[in-house]
Amino acid sequence: MNFEFSEDQNLLREQAQGFLQQHCGMDKVRAVLDSDMSFDAQLYSKVAEMGWTATAIPEQYGGIGLGQLELCVLAEELGKVVAPIPFSSSVYLATEALLMFGSDAQKTQHLPGIADGSSIACLAIAEGVGPALPGKLSCRVEQGQLFGQKIPVADGDVAQLAIVVAGSGMYLADLTGSGVTRTSVATIDPTRSHANIEFNGAACEALGDETAGFAQLESLYDRAAILFAFEQVGGAHNALEMAKEYALGRFAFGRSIASYQAIKHKLADMYIEATLAKSNAFYGAWALSTDASELPIAAATARVSATNAYHECSKENIQTHGGMGFTWEFDCHLHYRRSKLLASNLGGLRTWKDRLVTTLEQSNLALEA
Repeated sequence: MNFEFSEDQNLLREQAQGFLQQHCGMDKVRAVLDSDMSFDAQLYSKVAEMGWTATAIPEQYGGIGLGQLELCVLAEELGKVVAPIPFSSSVYLATEALLMFGSDAQKTQHLPGIADGSSIACLAIAEGVGPALPGKLSCRVEQGQLFGQKIPVADGDVAQLAIVVAGSGMYLADLTGSGVTRTSVATIDPTRSHANIEFNGAACEALGDETAGFAQLESLYDRAAILFAFEQVGGAHNALEMAKEYALGRFAFGRSIASYQAIKHKLADMYIEATLAKSNAFYGAWALSTDASELPIAAATARVSATNAYHECSKENIQTHGGMGFTWEFDCHLHYRRSKLLASNLGGLRTWKDRLVTTLEQSNLALEA
């Protein structure tokens, strides 16, 4: 089993690093943070021109027909720079949902716009505090119309298309049509906007089996979790790099603070967390790209490990910087904000720990049988 990316995939990584170094420095992230912008529209347009939004979309639907491994590479690089764009909503979630459950007509209608960046899509499931569980959602569909509220919806204020879980099904809804009211919601990371979406008779159409919405959602989450994990791994490694560079360049009592045992141990712990998370993410990438039976276990493992790693590295990066790490002028808080936000996407850490334990139990019972 080969857990290394191919030469072509590593060339894609180098291309992505060069592009993002030129077009997505921390000044771009701060420009969104310090303004009323929901995202960097110019950056997203350039990302689409690079073909990244079309990476896993087949050519017949306007994509470039690459695979999930290429998406993993791009996700990691976008995570490193804390990219202020709705890439995960449109690409990890909406595109995957359409490819997995959409009809040919739905794919033909929606995927070309996502591929060229002219359309942004999002996933709307949560209805407030607590996990969204079968039988507990109030959002409903009556005679082809949506009624109810979804909050918070990542990138819901800028998307044109939403994939909505309502009742027992999954539906496509045009957010630019009538019967839709959107209100921006403040979160810990304003560089990734969220919204409260109210549906009052909005037109919709079923995506896949109308009675299998939650089963479809579980399958979608298993795939998206690995892409989110790579984004978290990228952020964790960059936070570690920030801490290391600062520790090497900061002197106290005539010595670099990196030479002190307390800082060494802190950096070593960060390295262990980030490296373990990357190992688990590689396992997830293999399972995702081969559609292996181990995918649910690999997804939960990667998700838990990457969430822990990004939180640890972003937190200890602040601590390594000392008092200055807590200030607005330093960039440490950008990674901390993003780590907390990504940790809540797709369900929180406890949810994924429960999924991991449940999946392992089911696997062991199957072996015993």
